[in-house]
Amino acid sequence: MSLSRHAMEITVMVAAPMLLVALVIGLVVSIFQAATQINETTLSFIPKLIGIFVALVVAGPWMLGVMLDYMREVFTGIPAMVS
Repeated sequence: MSLSRHAMEITVMVAAPMLLVALVIGLVVSIFQAATQINETTLSFIPKLIGIFVALVVAGPWMLGVMLDYMREVFTGIPAMVS
């Protein structure tokens, strides 16, 4: 039970940087579109794509470290789960 709870916590931690960047960029672009009355679909897609890529480059090493630590913990805990 604690293993699945920890897995969900890790999932939220790893996904949070990219989701927050997409949320902020989407909000800014929506305000811009409402102010200028420009309803172009690519205007919201391209900045989000670039922002998520930048977030992945910046937070990628941290995200990889968190996932590796979790997998190391899971693999070292297998003998305790079996017995």
